[in-house]
Amino acid sequence: MRLSPETMLPASVGHPGYDRASQTAGIVHIGIGAFHRAHQAVYTDDAMSTGDRDWGIIGVSLRSGDVAKQLNPQGGLYTVATRSIAGSSLRVIGAVQKVLVAAEEPQAVIDAIAASETHIVSFTVTEKGYLRAAGGSLDFVAAKGSSSLYRFVGAALAARHAAGLPGLTLLSCDNLAHNGAVLRRLMREYLAAEYPDLTDWFDARCRCPATMIDRIVPATTDADRAAIEGELGVRDEGAVVTERFSQWVIEDDFAGPRPRWEAVGAELVADVAPYETAKLRMLNGAHSALAYIGLGAGHALVHEAIGDPAIRPVIEALMRDEAAPTIDAAPGQDLSAYADALLDRFANPALHHRLIQIAMDGSQKIPQRWLETLAWHQRRGARCPSIEAAIDAWIAFLRSGDHPIDDPLADRLRAAVAGPGARRALFGADGLLPYEWIAD
Repeated sequence: MRLSPETMLPASVGHPGYDRASQTAGIVHIGIGAFHRAHQAVYTDDAMSTGDRDWGIIGVSLRSGDVAKQLNPQGGLYTVATRSIAGSSLRVIGAVQKVLVAAEEPQAVIDAIAASETHIVSFTVTEKGYLRAAGGSLDFVAAKGSSSLYRFVGAALAARHAAGLPGLTLLSCDNLAHNGAVLRRLMREYLAAEYPDLTDWFDARCRCPATMIDRIVPATTDADRAAIEGELGVRDEGAVVTERFSQWVIEDDFAGPRPRWEAVGAELVADVAPYETAKLRMLNGAHSALAYIGLGAGHALVHEAIGDPAIRPVIEALMRDEAAPTIDAAPGQDLSAYADALLDRFANPALHHRLIQIAMDGSQKIPQRWLETLAWHQRRGARCPSIEAAIDAWIAFLRSGDHPIDDPLADRLRAAVAGPGARRALFGADGLLPYEWIAD
């Protein structure tokens, strides 16, 4: 038996504190994977439980129908399992109303974004989903493809404009430096090419706030689903597993109404940059280093790698000595305490976060996670031994053949590291990544 709106939940399991049937959808979320379900959807569920109305979420998968098959038969319901050394808890989230598969229902996606009830379109499409060319501009060939977020948002904005509807807030929740500005620039490039009459309206009526998102969400395993089923009494194919910690910092710049996320733990600020930079360079930078160094040492999970006495000092030095000095901290932002908290979170044995999951898409992640820190120190005549060790571990990972390389540049990466000049092939003036770092 599957989880459904009719399921009688055990008293120990949390559930939505509002009437789901009476809520309309105010948010369309593109890229409805496990992270969104464990993060933004939870904040939205909390906001509706405090009395906010009509902020249901219509999820969109650009390619795969897997999440639709998980959630639609369950009426959009799914369980969040929170795990720590202290124990675990279960909670059923009701914010998601349904999931559309863009490859199968393209017009339904456009109609959902264009609907008068929709005020926010949010995104977790990973770094590669923004379809940037090597120089950072929009890859127009990819952007015109069937699984491009720009295709759907552009058509929907045109429909809204024609109908005299207000603009939208486009909310990037991905690990990109200056994610709001990046999304705005790329979306405007697309509109200028495909809908030139919309650009002035987009500039005046739409907003793209910056955000910083932070919660560790490993891929759900069959063992996780079986354990959750044992407690729920029904099968939940859409369950997600996460840690207790959660943070969401949002630039307070919206085109129209929004949920009162700040009432349920989110931080609305004038400038997200210090939080975003700390997260990218300290947490994400350390995570990627753990992935490649840990896999090279024979570990499979994050808590195993950080528990290795040969690895932990490298990761700690990366955060404290290399990344932290590059960050212009906001008032009250304690980077030393942040590093302490990250080390504790990485060591959580209840959260089976697989290193190979973090290792995917390295070419899309490494520039903002490592190379900006490296460049900051190079301008001051200094080196970054921990980041250099992580880069060498990435090169070894690409060469080894022990693990699949899940990366949009996989073939080019393999070719680049095949010879003796791997660093130059990756980071030189003509290298694959847009950073000239050729220290040998």
